[in-house]
Amino acid sequence: MKPAPFEYAAPRELDEALDLLAEHGDDARVLAGGQSLVRMMNARQVSPSVVVDINRLRGLDSLGVTSDNGSSTLRLGATVRQRTSELSGEVARHAPLLAEAGAHVAHAPVRARGTVVGSVAFADPSAELPAALLALDGLVKVRSRAAERTVAADDFFTGPFRTSLAPDEMVVGIEVPVAAGRSGSAFVELTRRHGDLPVCGAAAVLGLGDDGRVAQARVALCGADQRPVRVTAVESAVVGADDPSAFTEAAARAGDGLEPIPSCHGSADFRRHLARVLTARALRTAFARATSPKETTDAR
Repeated sequence: MKPAPFEYAAPRELDEALDLLAEHGDDARVLAGGQSLVRMMNARQVSPSVVVDINRLRGLDSLGVTSDNGSSTLRLGATVRQRTSELSGEVARHAPLLAEAGAHVAHAPVRARGTVVGSVAFADPSAELPAALLALDGLVKVRSRAAERTVAADDFFTGPFRTSLAPDEMVVGIEVPVAAGRSGSAFVELTRRHGDLPVCGAAAVLGLGDDGRVAQARVALCGADQRPVRVTAVESAVVGADDPSAFTEAAARAGDGLEPIPSCHGSADFRRHLARVLTARALRTAFARATSPKETTDAR
């Protein structure tokens, strides 16, 4: 199939793009990488009257670290490609979970065109990058013609393919705090075939205190609920742990309260089971990396 007729706009200024979104609202769609949008348009799953191509907008391809009042933040603009993030030395140093999760997305040619922010804005509940952003305590930078706002990742995702974006808004970037102190992270997933969306995936970030015990923990899941979710019961259970043996018991809580979307790739019960297994695996790998920075444990 081919897409329904639409108008194509390629503004060169952000304000021009925002004017188009303000004018057309729900009838407009933003195009960055297009890996999801074009496929859905071809299948007539969405039929926007206007497609706003943001690839020519200056400054949205920026990737770097900024410091303010003693804290550092990694920032990625809306047109930073997934492959760029995956291979970036700054991402590997300052937010390795983002690079690791990104390497699981589809195949390299897809990642060469797809954008990190596009995946976040698309909000597929099974996608890897939204879960990684959630585990990293990330922020989503949003602009409209009238205002700019910053949304916590946990507040941004509202349901399957749904976000808190208004029709006249677009995501211009994401921010994650730079990893500091003794910390480790890991992303693991199960897929039916290499490159497929995961049946379930788990992202974990652990921070250790001076005594070697877990002082901070963040765990997020994809493919396990109606949206990427944090599992706070597991986070609370692992704080204070100093031995990987504690993680299996804590991860047993990962499936509690989840409402997975069943499909031919996995029932709801199977996805809840995977949530427990993969959470334990992600926690063990993150802890190993925090205790031994050169740890090369395979998290797959």
